[in-house]
Amino acid sequence: MDDTARPSAPASGPPPHVQPAAEPLADAPAWLHFTEPDAALAAVQALYRQALDRLRSALKDYLDGRDPPGRVRACYPALRVQVQSALNEAEAPLSYGVLAGPGVYETSLTRPELFGPYLRRQFELLLRHHGELRRGGLQIGPGREPIPIHFALPEQAHLEGTLDPLRRARLRDVFDLPDLAAMDDGIANGSHEPAPGAPRPLALFTAPRIDYSLHRLRHYTGTLPEHFQNFVLFTNYPFYVDEFIRLGHALMDSPVGEAEPELAERLGLAPGQADDFVAFVEPGNVLHRRRGLTLQPDDFLGQAPPRLPQMPAYHLMRPDRSGITLVNIGVGPSNAKTITDHIAVLRPHAWLMLGHCAGLRTTQQLGDYVLAHGYVREDHVLDEDLPLWVPIPPLAEVQQALEGAVADVTRLHGPALKQIMRTGTVASTDNRNWELLPHPGPERRFSQSRAIALDMESATIAANGFRFRVPYGTLLCVSDKPLHGELKLPGMADAFYRQRVQQHLQIGLRAVERLRAAGSASLHSRKLRSFDEVAFQ
Repeated sequence: MDDTARPSAPASGPPPHVQPAAEPLADAPAWLHFTEPDAALAAVQALYRQALDRLRSALKDYLDGRDPPGRVRACYPALRVQVQSALNEAEAPLSYGVLAGPGVYETSLTRPELFGPYLRRQFELLLRHHGELRRGGLQIGPGREPIPIHFALPEQAHLEGTLDPLRRARLRDVFDLPDLAAMDDGIANGSHEPAPGAPRPLALFTAPRIDYSLHRLRHYTGTLPEHFQNFVLFTNYPFYVDEFIRLGHALMDSPVGEAEPELAERLGLAPGQADDFVAFVEPGNVLHRRRGLTLQPDDFLGQAPPRLPQMPAYHLMRPDRSGITLVNIGVGPSNAKTITDHIAVLRPHAWLMLGHCAGLRTTQQLGDYVLAHGYVREDHVLDEDLPLWVPIPPLAEVQQALEGAVADVTRLHGPALKQIMRTGTVASTDNRNWELLPHPGPERRFSQSRAIALDMESATIAANGFRFRVPYGTLLCVSDKPLHGELKLPGMADAFYRQRVQQHLQIGLRAVERLRAAGSASLHSRKLRSFDEVAFQ
């Protein structure tokens, strides 16, 4: 999701700045052509609303016992562009917003009220980079992908409790249901092959794939997609969540301009930067508005759940969505893959892993930091999507932000900084009890890889960041050294958590501030993009 302000809803009537195409595609008589990004976005919003209205009206009749005369279908709006010549990559200052070569490109679009700033940015870049489009326009029209009825429901609406078994079974005869064949990750994985004559993809995700993930995010995190911010922290321990909640509540209780310098420092901010945060959201969509700010109609709609969801999310929000989301993913690569599969559709600017690890070197001490610059992938959850022979490179911009944040918070530099932080390879395994395997076992492979730390999530998060073109990084904290007799026993662990969690989280928050200051354009670099890439960021 982009940082720019959300455009206002379009007025009724035909969208402005419409111009006919000189040479329309043969199968697109109903498509409109736009040379202004705002007008193109307004058309997408209008088409999407019309589609939802049609489905919701028919569904209301069906729930009331009235069968429609035939099958009811509405399709996602779509964007199509056509160019005759390729753009020299050197002419484009950004790594995205550029078509890979001559041809016809298309993607379906959903939730324009959520993705409005992001979509407008993509439209703007296409028009800026390709002169042909400034003359012929972006083509907006009804696409070919039907909207599943489940994805057209209003927020918090459910079908299961309102239909008897017979009418629930007949639902598929009247409406389109979710089709998993339309939601695979072939485009992101680089395995998608368009059918002969079909348009090439414009984006990594189709509209049904995005809608599927938006629904999953609500289920797994207990919060709405609208609350997610463009910088995401993942952790594998609830102690980080406890500290984040304390910081969020303390900041919301501080009126704008009156945040204590100590609080700003704990958030990794300069005192004035704390004024940019306006709300804090917890699972159940419980929203705390900054003290002194005008309350909004939806501020009191949330309710704390009776039990936390599987991977609860917490959001420290800024108006431009450049705030911070923290997700407790728990332990294991399966959760790490699941949540990043879904957050990726929001197109965040970066995600970082902050968690605990096993130190593998005798020179490490409990509480030392590990900045990952490489990964041994023994998590296995991504083997079918991203072959093991694909390297997961370190990203200089993220590495520098994390290292600089450690220096800022600890006030250590040079050799003193290296005493508490090592840069090296992190191994991630799917076997929590790897220590119990026959010897020599995995420790031999870890030694051969030169790994300095071991966990169960970091390689998965980095690999999925690479796969989905989301900038990634990892800063871990050594909590035990099982190869050297220092096990994570209860008493030791409790003392360690008290001493290190606050500082570690502060470092992560400070790293986000450094990344935000650098700007999203420098983060979404060519290092994450292939030589035959989709245009959308």
